Amino acid sequence: QVQLVESGGGLVQAGGSLRLSCTTSGRTFSTYTMGWFRQAPGKEREFVAAVRSGGVSTYTDSVKGRFTISRDNAKSTVYLQMNSLKFEDTAVYYCAARVGAVHVTATHDYGYWGQGTQVTVSS
Repeated sequence: QVQLVESGGGLVQAGGSLRLSCTTSGRTFSTYTMGWFRQAPGKEREFVAAVRSGGVSTYTDSVKGRFTISRDNAKSTVYLQMNSLKFEDTAVYYCAARVGAVHVTATHDYGYWGQGTQVTVSS
C-alpha cells in the first residue's frame, strides 16, 4: 500500500509563489508516475502536472511556464513549484501515484491519492 502526504499549501497573494511537497511511503517510489491534480469548489478534479519515472513531465496548458513539477527519488518526494499564482489557481491540490506512464492526465489513471492541501490565492 502506498501512502501519500501533501504539504506546503496556504494563503498567498496573486503573483506570489508556493511549493507543494508530497512524500510517499513504500520502496518503489522511483518506478511510479507522480501527478498533481486540483479541485476548486463546485468543479471536477483536474489534472495539473505529472512526472514520469524517467523524469519526463507533462503540464496542463493553464500552468505551463508558471508551475514546475520535480521529483527526488532519494527522498520519495515529488514537488510542485508554483510561481505567478493567479486567483483561479485556488483549489485543493492532490498528489497521486500510478504505475505506468502512457496515460497520465486522467484521475482514473491513478491508484493512489493523498488527502489534499488547500491553496488559496487572494486577488
